[in-house]
Amino acid sequence: MARGLSSLWLKGLRRLGKVQRSQGKKLLKSLLPKPGRATAVRKAKPAASKRVTKQVAKPVTQRVTKAAQSGGSWQQHYFSPTGPASTSPTRRMAYWLYLPEARAQAKVGTATVPMPLVVMLHGCQQTALDFATATRMNELASRKGFAVLYPQQSASADAHRCWHWFERRTQLGQGETRVLAQLMAQVQQRYGLDATRTYVAGLSAGAALAALLALRHPEAVAAVGLHSAPVFGVADSAITAFRVMQRGAGAAAEAAALAALGAVPLLSGKAGMPVILLHGQYDAVVRRVNLDELSQQFETINGAVTTGAEPVRRSYPARTGGRSPRRAWQTTTTYAGRKPQVVRCEIAGLGHAWSGGDDSVAFSAREGPDAALMMWQFFTRHRRLLAAEAVQGPPKPEIRQ
Repeated sequence: MARGLSSLWLKGLRRLGKVQRSQGKKLLKSLLPKPGRATAVRKAKPAASKRVTKQVAKPVTQRVTKAAQSGGSWQQHYFSPTGPASTSPTRRMAYWLYLPEARAQAKVGTATVPMPLVVMLHGCQQTALDFATATRMNELASRKGFAVLYPQQSASADAHRCWHWFERRTQLGQGETRVLAQLMAQVQQRYGLDATRTYVAGLSAGAALAALLALRHPEAVAAVGLHSAPVFGVADSAITAFRVMQRGAGAAAEAAALAALGAVPLLSGKAGMPVILLHGQYDAVVRRVNLDELSQQFETINGAVTTGAEPVRRSYPARTGGRSPRRAWQTTTTYAGRKPQVVRCEIAGLGHAWSGGDDSVAFSAREGPDAALMMWQFFTRHRRLLAAEAVQGPPKPEIRQ
């Protein structure tokens, strides 16, 4: 936060600003390349509250158990990308896959409907296990019946496990974007998942990469959920990435959206790219200006499919106490017919943390709203037509989870 805080601001908010500024500096260091062998890095403390910062990260074995408590299959796998080494930043990528007990099969009459897939991309200084625990997405998947894929950035690729969303090749659909698209296709085929109901979500750097994956491979992604995400398409180095996270991109953001629209013709078709954006009001790592500019970018991307003269704005009150406390939040929704196409959600009092998650790990806040549930409810409204269906129409019947 800025140094010139008004004396009317609460002392607690001033303390929160100091904590998040420190996180911003650590994140900048994590974005910069490290010479020599990668060394162990102390986990950053979450900015959600003073109580959380005193907690110690749980051992990996405990986090594995916690992430698997929902039942079903929870296993680690490895993926080796194909293609020239110049386009693949890693030889092997670890990932975790959760499959609920009601494996991929919902029935309508005599027809069997395969399960949807949600791809979850962690942020800097997180692992796949951290992110699964923080978001509680496996618990939701167990109740709703969908698979969850958690790719994990290699420590050899980045000492702090940051995705390189700011690299030019990644923004052009190569690099890590290409690797994840291949991984997603392999998992869909191997486990018989629904290729028309595949969704991508992420936090911070993971959200930045999720946006690129959705925009560069819209034929494979039905909708995307971005939590605490920076503007896409305007950074080309670690330094410019940090500048965007702190200041936004100004007019360059709109230019990047137009460039993405021109580069991938499918985006200008009937589906566009549905998106839900969540951001904390007091996020000092990825500043709120990114929410404003990212919303405008996706309004441009979806301009051909959205309807209605004005977005619909709604406000939700805070709820203190009880088993499910939550902060107040506001949404602004642009529709495509009756379907929400671009949802912008600003959460009061939230810093750089996943809303409504498990605060035993970093970058997660216990108080709601429940970001995982909000994303899933948005995802269920969207389905990506396959090439043949675009001509013949979708198969009947269709169900929603």
